[in-house]
Amino acid sequence: MTNEVFDLVTTNKRTTRGPDDETRIRRALVTGGAGFVGSHLCTALLDRGVDVVCLDDLSTSAPGAHELLAGRPGYHFVQHDVSEPLPASCTDTSFDVVFHLASPASPVDYLRMPTATLRAGSSGTEAALQVAEKCGARVVLASTSEVYGDPLEHPQRETYWGNVNPVGPRSVYDEAKRYAEALTFAVHRERGVSVGVARIFNTYGPGMRSDDGRAVPTFCRQALDGEPITVSGDGSQTRSLCFVDDTVAGLIALANSDVTGPVNIGNPDELTVLRIAEIIGDLAGTGAPIRFVPAVADDPQRRCPDVSLAAHLLGWQPRVDYERGLAVTVEHFRAVRPVRSGVRR
Repeated sequence: MTNEVFDLVTTNKRTTRGPDDETRIRRALVTGGAGFVGSHLCTALLDRGVDVVCLDDLSTSAPGAHELLAGRPGYHFVQHDVSEPLPASCTDTSFDVVFHLASPASPVDYLRMPTATLRAGSSGTEAALQVAEKCGARVVLASTSEVYGDPLEHPQRETYWGNVNPVGPRSVYDEAKRYAEALTFAVHRERGVSVGVARIFNTYGPGMRSDDGRAVPTFCRQALDGEPITVSGDGSQTRSLCFVDDTVAGLIALANSDVTGPVNIGNPDELTVLRIAEIIGDLAGTGAPIRFVPAVADDPQRRCPDVSLAAHLLGWQPRVDYERGLAVTVEHFRAVRPVRSGVRR
């Protein structure tokens, strides 16, 4: 661990709690709680005996996602846009932690909803911070590896300031999260609100929408249908995929600590996009061919986190390897595929 990292996060403290320790959270607000990561986070909190208020406008969640936890003791769903004034069920309730995950997160969604994405990062983050300040709660901001842009440093450490195109098509998401981080730290310094900023790298697993445009669900859908698996560019660009259970464990570990961050949460094992497509194709077993398509604008060429800070301060590291994680994910998509002509292929 370099001094440079500790100079950046001078308010961080080591925590004696590991990611599997009993949570000190009793009640949590999860914005974006019906989304992919949000749904898994709500489930994990409920499993730990936490009362959960899930707030989501359902604009990007999978159909019926908010109903999966309905009826579970301690679960309360509120359909609402976090960028609009929050209802009393959120502002008049005392929480221990506010997890702010609400935002379109896939390119398909944030390119379709550019201003809504910017508002989730600005007005939505402000709303989450206001709730936390009112009731003395801790805020855990779900930021993203996209704040590093197309990185010139590899692997990416929290000290790296990034290489982001502020006016490109992806800027609505990148800059929304960069602003959210700036606002979170400003409120922390000015008002003393307890905060923890997680920079989440590519996360995958069961529960993703097959049409959300990200690589893993797209490859799974194409491979299971026996269609060509479309790889952007020549497929040499790299990604580091973190299984959703590991990402959620990192968020809860951050919530249970006094660490401000930012802290990378991701898998440091790097794969090319082409290799990811090949693995998913083999797991699907349909013989789907790979087809190369034009590269996407501003697509990062290398993406890999240095997670030594999370390991040192939170006792966290990813545990699910690609072989297990992708196998579980492919089987999930196989199980939920629509029936065609009365036969599930």
